[in-house]
Amino acid sequence: MTGRVKVSGSKNAALAILPAVLLASEKVSLSNVPDITDVRTMLRILEGLGVTIRRRGRNALDFYPSRLRGHALPYSLVQKMRASSYLMGALLARLGRATVPVPGGCDLGPRPIDQHLKGFAALGARCEIEHGLVKLEAEKLRGGHIYLDVVSVGATVNLMLAAAAAEGRTVLENAAKEPEIVDLANFLNAMGAVIKGAGTDVIKIEGVKRFGGAVHAVIPDRIEAGTFMLAAAATGGDLVIGEVIPKHMEAVTAKLREMGAEVEVAPEQIRVRRKGPLLSSDVKTFPYPGFPTDLQPLAMVLLTAAEGTSVITENIFEGRFRHVDELKKMGAQIKIEGRTAVINGGGTLSGAPVTVTDLRAGAALLVAGLMAKGETILSQAEHIYRGYEKIEEKFSSLGAYVKPLRERSSEEVAREPL
Repeated sequence: MTGRVKVSGSKNAALAILPAVLLASEKVSLSNVPDITDVRTMLRILEGLGVTIRRRGRNALDFYPSRLRGHALPYSLVQKMRASSYLMGALLARLGRATVPVPGGCDLGPRPIDQHLKGFAALGARCEIEHGLVKLEAEKLRGGHIYLDVVSVGATVNLMLAAAAAEGRTVLENAAKEPEIVDLANFLNAMGAVIKGAGTDVIKIEGVKRFGGAVHAVIPDRIEAGTFMLAAAATGGDLVIGEVIPKHMEAVTAKLREMGAEVEVAPEQIRVRRKGPLLSSDVKTFPYPGFPTDLQPLAMVLLTAAEGTSVITENIFEGRFRHVDELKKMGAQIKIEGRTAVINGGGTLSGAPVTVTDLRAGAALLVAGLMAKGETILSQAEHIYRGYEKIEEKFSSLGAYVKPLRERSSEEVAREPL
């Protein structure tokens, strides 16, 4: 694969920012919003709550959230994605109550919401789970000191949303430091919030009574950028990945260089190319700024081509090795021992029918198909569209052959939001 590819807006940042729209009392304008399935689902939920949404293009939208109706979310939409849980904090801040089905999304093992509820309780909310519904209520939210027992992006997002409207100061310790957290804080501050420390493990929030409108551009998707970086190395390609923030990619850049790929960093773009053999390596996933768990499946695919033995340790999600059985169908030699995967690399993958088990596994299997000899057919590939915009077009523009087996039906197109 050769050429240049532009990275879309961040899925994870957009899914944190969209619930925050509910706090606004005036028009909100967002740009660089990725046109992906998860975002479309979130938009449908917002419309159901009474938010008027108008598109100004594929990736730009205006929101009018002044008149909300209801505080309960439909199970049919919530079960499609984990990020629907962020609406708990937003509704609690705006309406003082929320009823949200326990959220769905990719099956990556246990992902409890106990830290979310612990934080809401510390802010003065009553919390209970009954018949699969999370019910929250508070006459008045009050700032407090919250220490998260584990680093959680979801809990950090939810508590920032709720605390932004709480009376007084909230100090959130052991907070997630991901760039998406910083982007959410910047958006909330643009609406009138007072948030300091985002990007560190201590975030301080002074609650405000009213939020205005805002104009905001979503940051580039670092996971999509990493996907193309790893794909370039895996296929022996030469790619320029544009519209990126190189600082966000440092863990991936370091690992690729360690494995023998050439990585050139410039403002807002990264070039990755590989001419020689890949070297074996050990990869350990950690919260940001460590190596992202979302790129672990792609790193595994890359390591199947590296001479020698490599080891991947998954420290975030215990269920993030479900793609291994599918890679074995393609000839990969991988052994799982608890949270560790041992990869005997250096072989050649063969095309095969495989099943996509989750979003990032789907991206990994797509890249494996590009590496393999022969044709690879991905079933349940709709998972991939949850997080990657125009994925076939982007890979095809780089010289890869990626083609959907069927076009979207007119009924599917009609269900898309305006």
